[in-house]
Order: sequence, then structure tokens, then C-alpha cells
Amino acid sequence: MNKKFTSDFLRKSVILLLLIFGISSPMQAQRIVEKLNRGLVATRVNPNQVYINWRMLGTEPTNVSYNLYCNGKKVSESPFTTKTNFTHETTTDGNYYIRAIVDGKEEAASEKVSVWANPYLDIPMQIPAGGTSPDGRAYTYNVNDCSVGDVDGDGQYEIFVKWDPSNAHDNSHKGYTGNVFIDCYRLDGTLLWRIDLGKNIRAGAHYTQFMVYDLDSDGKAEMACKTADGTIDGTGTVIGSATADYRNENGFILSGPEFLTVFNGLTGKAMATTDYLPARGGNGIGWGDDHGNRVDRFIAAVAYLDGEKPSLVMGRGYYTRLVRVAWDWRDNQLTKRWIYDSDDAENKAARGQGNHQMTVGDVDGDGKDEVCNGSNAIDDDGTTLYSNGLGHGDSLHMTDMDPDRPGQEVWQCHESPRSYGQYGLEFRDAKTGEPLWGVNGQGIDVGRGLAADIDPRHKGYEYWGSVGNLYNCKGNEIGTAKPSMNFAIWWDGDLSRELLNSNRIDKWDYTNAKSDNLLTAIGYKSNNGTKATPCLSADLFGDWREEVILRKEDNTAIRIYTTNIPTDHKLYTLMHDTQYRVAIAWQNSSYNQPPHPGFYLGTDMAPQTKPNVVVPKTTK
Repeated sequence: MNKKFTSDFLRKSVILLLLIFGISSPMQAQRIVEKLNRGLVATRVNPNQVYINWRMLGTEPTNVSYNLYCNGKKVSESPFTTKTNFTHETTTDGNYYIRAIVDGKEEAASEKVSVWANPYLDIPMQIPAGGTSPDGRAYTYNVNDCSVGDVDGDGQYEIFVKWDPSNAHDNSHKGYTGNVFIDCYRLDGTLLWRIDLGKNIRAGAHYTQFMVYDLDSDGKAEMACKTADGTIDGTGTVIGSATADYRNENGFILSGPEFLTVFNGLTGKAMATTDYLPARGGNGIGWGDDHGNRVDRFIAAVAYLDGEKPSLVMGRGYYTRLVRVAWDWRDNQLTKRWIYDSDDAENKAARGQGNHQMTVGDVDGDGKDEVCNGSNAIDDDGTTLYSNGLGHGDSLHMTDMDPDRPGQEVWQCHESPRSYGQYGLEFRDAKTGEPLWGVNGQGIDVGRGLAADIDPRHKGYEYWGSVGNLYNCKGNEIGTAKPSMNFAIWWDGDLSRELLNSNRIDKWDYTNAKSDNLLTAIGYKSNNGTKATPCLSADLFGDWREEVILRKEDNTAIRIYTTNIPTDHKLYTLMHDTQYRVAIAWQNSSYNQPPHPGFYLGTDMAPQTKPNVVVPKTTK
């Protein structure tokens, strides 16, 4: 037999098997991620105990262990081989640091930290001055969505804060709005800069999606968002015309230039500005109406489209026309990678198939990310992966939810009975778009749905929504009582997920079918009305469990809550799983959704493998 034919046949067969079973191929590029510090946190639990936890980095081997030091002296329980937390019996508030042990050799010391008196960090805010709209109505400002990025390359996150005026509006509502501001703060409350998006950017959940990420993989984060004439960057420089005012008598902005700008994360300086694509086109009639509702439904995400470095994905529209544009920020140049438009013949099935959010992940096993818009998904090269025709929805979850099936799955609710048919709630294959099972929508707009592993008696995730009952991952009903359905969070010591709703974290008591409260953040609030979403939920520091950011009721501060519950599970920081990390970037997009990793994280999960990631070689 021909040797070349045999070699090619075997190589192609191996690749095919890898794709089918979702196994990472050694030929896939390593994704570039942030070079994080240990995120070490020490909190006083009671007069006699201090709880300490830290990150296991995605660049470390799975058998890494750690020595913990207090006031320069190694604690006697070191080294820690099976967990990344410790409860220290001490009445003294010392200084702590850790040293990783790899191949029997102790590495350099981490950052040193002192003890927090409480399991949270307060960051003071500088509230923008209120104003008066052209129709004579006064407004003030509230903290809204937050995001994170390391803007100076020191391994510690900075916090990005969007300020919404009290007269912010949904696209379907008339009315002027105040300007939108975006701030960047260090964890000690230092304000690095403030960007004023100006009068030609309307305020509301659908208008400003701000993507914070190290877009060029140089070790420092950038921020990108839609801008317009009158936007003032963090250095005081005006983009476009300083005096132009395109607001009509109803407060909508249906004319004038639209831009996409990339800002320096450390200074807030506008580094590149280009035309926002796609353009609105006249008064927006091509998007389904002529009064600024559907045309200004913006959406955004970050995705590793080349399998190595991140790209921006900026979008417009989902009820009718759906357009997504991928951009690369490389060597201080912003270039278009591809544009996907449902008006193009080959993509016409995507019309009306978008959600109020996107989610991102490698669903076909080729090492490159796909963009799931809802009932439509785009392959990494900008071509259609699938459009299943079930239509628009308000919530979207994607991860490996059923560990018995290869690959990832999607749980989504749908709005239009004419489109969704029998699937008001739908569980589907994330690669093909094929529904696997669903819940009858009873002829209504099904507005909510959540998926999380909350019952260890059933393998995989559990599912529920605003119709139907509680289901396991095979579609079997397992209860009639349902938990809250806004957000989920990994908070206590087991691998199940907890419930995050408004200013509460609850544990689902699956035996008695009720929620038990673990935390109520008295004096602190969530955002976005009944959606009750946090400013941000993410694995910001400590071990693999998640933190939550809420705003103080008077907006003078934000508070980052962190768990002080011990866990015996040793997992890599979720921020080095790129599907989870880009979910933190897109979490602020339109109707916020909780982040999910690219692997099954839940009860009886398989042993975790080392992520295929690398940190930047240098920090500029």
C-alpha cells in the first residue's frame, strides 16, 4: 500500500475522531490569556480563624502544590496538594503569601496580602453630576454593568463601571436620556479615567455594550464600544464633532455618524476609531420599523476566532435583520475579519434568529470559537453553522451540560409561538442546532430560563424556565417547585451551583424543594429591574469559586463579595478557561446572562485537564 496514502489516511482519521469526541488536539494553537497574579485573599472568619484562598493558574501542571506563608513563616499544614484554600487558626491578622511547588521546586513568592475584616471589598465610586434633559427633566446617575481587565499588566484586575442616567430608556420607549459614562477604577478606588459617550449615544440596556479584554494579547486590556460625535475619551479628546446633536424630538438618534472605538485600558485614550458596521441605513426601516426600536438593538462579544488571539464581535439586530462583524485589534490597527449579514442570500435563514445576548465557545472541536446568537450560530470563519428557525429569545446558556453526550449543549427560551412551535424552552446540540428535547411554551412569550447543576441526585445540569417545571438533562421532570431563574453562581464548597438573584445568594434544597439563603447583601442592589442582575459575577480572585459585584443603594460604592466557605475541590481559575473568560466580557451585553465554562463543571465531573493556554511573552 502507498505509504503516503496510509499516512494521510491515518492523520485524517485521527483528526476526525478528535472532532467527533471533542478532544483537544495537540495541533491546536495555545490560546493567549491574561498573566494573572494569585488573587490571594485572606478574610477574618471569626476571632480565632482566617480563611485564605488563591488561584490555581491555567499555566500550571495539575499536580502543582503550594506552600502558604504567614508573616514569612510557612504554616505547618503546607504543602497543600489537593486544595487551594486553608482556614488558619489564629487570632492575629498577619501578612500572607504563597509559593507554588512544581517538580519539587518552590517557585517565586506571590503577592503579599493582609487580612480583610469581612468577606467583601468596598470600592468607593465617583458619581457623575446629574443634569437636565432638553425637555426640562432632571436626572441623576446609577452604577450599572461592570467589567474587568488588567490594564497595566500587574496581574490584578481593574474594574470598569458603566454609569446609566436615571432617565435611561428601552428602545421601545420615547424620551431623552442623559449621557452614558464609563469609568475605570483600581481596587483601592483610584479612578484612572472617565469616558463620556456624549449626547449622541442613547442610554439603555441595548445601546452600549462595552467589551473589556486584552484584544492584542500584549498583556494589557483594552476597552471597545460604540461611540459617536461628541464622545470624550479618558484624556479629554473629543471624537468627531463636539457640537453635533442628532437627537430627535422623541430622544431617539436616527441620523449622524456611528463609530467603533478601541480605547487604551490604562489611560482611556481613543487609539482607533472607525465606522460602526453595519450602518443603520436611513431611518432604520430595513430593520423592521422607522422609530429607532429594532435598528438600535446592539450586541457584542469577544471570541477566539483564530484559535489563538481574541477578536471583537460587534452586532446589530436580532428581531429581523441580523448582522455581526468580527474585528481584530493587532499592532495598533483595527481591521475587519468578516461580516455576517442575514440579508445575504446564503445567510437568509438567520433572519430573526438572534437573542438579546450572544454566547461564545468552540462547539465543533476545531480549536476556534463559534458565535451563538440564539437560534443561529456562526462558525469561526463567518459562515453559518446553523439556523434552526425557532426564533428570538431572552435567555441563553451554553456549556457541556450533559456529560454523557459529546460536546456542548444550549438551553434557551423562545418568544414567538409561531416560530418555536412545541419548544418554548429548548435543549439542543450546540454544534448542529438540533433540538434534543423541550418544554411546551403554551402559546406565550417564554421570558426566562436557567440551567445549572443544582441537584446531585441527577447527573448533569438541571433546567427550568417561566413555563413548565424542573427537569434533568434527559428532559425528565424531577419536580414542580422551581428555583429563581436569573443568575447562578459557584459559591459554597461543593461542585453544584448556587442561585444568584437580586442581592441574594441561595442554595437549592433539593430534598425539600426550596431555597436556603446563604447571603443577603443588605444595603446593596442589583440592576435592570426584574431581571435583577448583578453589576458583574465572575471568578475575580481567590480560588475557582465566583465573586459578585453589587452597587450600594446610594451609588457611593460597589462591593465585591467573596466566599469564605472551605472547599476540598482543587480546580483551575475559571478565568483561564477562555469560554468562561469571554463570557465575563460579554456579560454586560443587553440582557445579562451568567457565565459558563467550556467543560462540564458539576457533581461527578471528570478530573480536570490542564487548559491549552499560554500567557503573553512580554508586557509592553
